[in-house]
Amino acid sequence: MSDVTIKPSRLCGTVTVPPSKSDVHRAIICAALSKGKSTISPVSFSEDILATIDCIKALGAEVSAEDNKITVDSEKIFEVEKAELDCRESGSTVRFFISVAAAGGVNAVFKGKGRLPERPLGVYSELLPKHGVECLTEGGLPFEVKGKLEPGKYDVPGNISSQFITGLLFALPLLDGDSVIHLTSPLQSKGYIDMTLSVQKRFGVFVEQKGEDYIIKGNQSYKPCSYTTEGDWSQAAFFLVGGAVGGDVTVSGVKKDSCQGDKEIVSLMERFGAEVAETENGIRCKAAELRGIDIDASQIPDLVPVLAVCASLAGGTTRIYNAQRVRLKESDRLAAISECLNACGGKLTQTDDGLLIEGVKKLKGGCAKGFNDHRIVMSMAIAALGSEEEITVTDRESITKSYREFFDDYRSLGGLSK
Repeated sequence: MSDVTIKPSRLCGTVTVPPSKSDVHRAIICAALSKGKSTISPVSFSEDILATIDCIKALGAEVSAEDNKITVDSEKIFEVEKAELDCRESGSTVRFFISVAAAGGVNAVFKGKGRLPERPLGVYSELLPKHGVECLTEGGLPFEVKGKLEPGKYDVPGNISSQFITGLLFALPLLDGDSVIHLTSPLQSKGYIDMTLSVQKRFGVFVEQKGEDYIIKGNQSYKPCSYTTEGDWSQAAFFLVGGAVGGDVTVSGVKKDSCQGDKEIVSLMERFGAEVAETENGIRCKAAELRGIDIDASQIPDLVPVLAVCASLAGGTTRIYNAQRVRLKESDRLAAISECLNACGGKLTQTDDGLLIEGVKKLKGGCAKGFNDHRIVMSMAIAALGSEEEITVTDRESITKSYREFFDDYRSLGGLSK
């Protein structure tokens, strides 16, 4: 992979962020489980979304694309007996589809690359054999499922990745009988579960929540529809932080009433001290004197790297906690962002579940590893805005996992990269 060198600059103007990757994943899967044709737009064809498209094709669906719209024809879903699903590097894809394939009774083998084969799948190894599905794995990928998923009670920890719960939520309504997902510990990343339920409702499937239980009626049918996706708050966060640390940026295309947990970035920028306002064009974030804050990351794990950048350029100390799960992403993100920012003049210390960050007036610049992690590379591009000298980061191409156009949008706002 190639390097990218980012010079100190100032971001100013308006940017429209791509469609929410989380929303698009969910819409594609619900469309694949509907008997008929659905359209989904707008869609940005990141590597993760291409992985999900490949997986529904492997299970029998047909997909056609035109500009930023896809049409999913699911008449032949689950008509295959065996399938190989290449999830590339997408954790969402593999954790969603293991349950989905099992619900369809498909003998499926899941593969992936990068760090994905190492990411934990033990929840399914323990849970699915209790409900009719044999799981063959040596701890990660490849991961094979055999048999057909059976309805019943599913006891699931709430402090694991919400992707396991979402996978079950997709699958259980299809079964011939009612089921319950019972959370055995408090739920983290609740916004992602709320998004799943919202998308399912749009496709005609309903789940009832009562306390720690999700009650799922069996024999439901997903209904084809024309689905409009929403903008991605996770990607908006990079540019809002870019405005906060030395610019004036308006992000358009995001919904304030979104289920996405990462919309919390707005209140976090306000707490840091940035000037934040809702305008007719979107959310505007303007530089001001920033101060350190305490951040509970349990519901917003994907924001941790770019929040660490903001904290590094804020006065005083910032503490990020309840972030231990981000060690299991495309990289160990606590270690990765600490190493990157410290290499460029930051003052970060890792804790068991997060980071302690002493703010500096300016970063010094330098070279940093991108760890083949899209969020690390994009975060370091934002860090360069508060640096005395340029920052060079490796693994530039990793951004294609979620946001192919990031550096185009960055430069459109005045950012300097090569």
